[in-house]
Amino acid sequence: MNLHEYQAKELLKQFNLPLLKGKAYLNQLDNIENDLEILQGPPWVVKSQIHAGGRGAGHFLNSFNNKGGVQIIVEKNKVPLIAHSMMGNTLITKQTGSEGKQVNRVFIEEGCQIDREFYLSFLIDRNNSQLMMMISAAGGIDIEEVAEANPEKIHNFHFPELSNISSPHLLKDKLNITLDQFNQLEDITKKLVETFISLDASTIEINPLVLNTEGNFILLDAKITLDDNALFRHPELEKLKDLSEEDPLELEATQSEMNYVKLEGSIGCMVNGAGLAMATMDIIKQFGQEPANFLDLGGTANKERVIKGFKIIQSDLNVKSVLINIFGGIIHCDMIANGIVEAVTELNFQLPIVVRFQGTNAAEGRDIINQSSLDLTSIDNFTEAAKKVVELAK
Repeated sequence: MNLHEYQAKELLKQFNLPLLKGKAYLNQLDNIENDLEILQGPPWVVKSQIHAGGRGAGHFLNSFNNKGGVQIIVEKNKVPLIAHSMMGNTLITKQTGSEGKQVNRVFIEEGCQIDREFYLSFLIDRNNSQLMMMISAAGGIDIEEVAEANPEKIHNFHFPELSNISSPHLLKDKLNITLDQFNQLEDITKKLVETFISLDASTIEINPLVLNTEGNFILLDAKITLDDNALFRHPELEKLKDLSEEDPLELEATQSEMNYVKLEGSIGCMVNGAGLAMATMDIIKQFGQEPANFLDLGGTANKERVIKGFKIIQSDLNVKSVLINIFGGIIHCDMIANGIVEAVTELNFQLPIVVRFQGTNAAEGRDIINQSSLDLTSIDNFTEAAKKVVELAK
């Protein structure tokens, strides 16, 4: 689960990390003039809050000053004007695509005098199942660009023992910082690791981590991604989810206890089990087409969930045919078959459908499909079912 910058910083404050004072606004900018009396400046920084990178280098659909979604303001009376111009506007960045994202939240923060910018992040290295720190003296820019052009500027360190966190002393020379600054960095490292563990985060990224002109480190920007699988332990964090940033179909699927991800292809997929879903998408690609979605009904799928799945697939206008691939275990194939027949009838579903059943009550399920008067094709063999659904999509 992604968090907005202001949400990430509110959490980081709880761990006594060095942050600037700021104020977030949701949908409206009430009391902004009064708030500016509390926020020290100049400068002040007005930041659009969307779930996409490259905000500062982006541009607004309704342009008002040819600047991006993060703007440094030195005249106090212009801060409300810029904030109002951002709120409700559409910000387009390299990560949003040409359609952009509507700005429904704005964050106004105190500015600071920057001497140097660094990059700092923490994530799980899946190769060795350890927490890893990435740090670079080339901060404030896209770290992927640094990795491609100057990989030697990025330093990676692993923490095999989370009970003993310390920054390697060689960083002092590699980053060209003083002993006092290194001690500050070590304190920040320990607190960010504590944050990472406490929140069940999957990523914490600080870009940039800056040294101000007084020689102190400040977390100038912050991005936190939480592990969705651990949210059951953090109901208070799940409440921070910005539903306006979620894909409506993915959100609808989640509310029905299904996993759905929209893709760019033309073959709709409805499967039970993530592994089978991945195999289904792979075999579709093998026969020259692209899947339109990942849709896992889950291990306890029922008739109602099948109908909901059909509604979600039907809403994707790119879908030309559908492959339903069910392995009956806890769920029974005949129950799914009844759900398919009911859904196609109720929704007047017009696209060609190929159904493959294996497992519990597979034969009964195939009989229900074959005896229906609907345009449904039942095929036992996985390969042949994939071939057929690709053929029907042409």
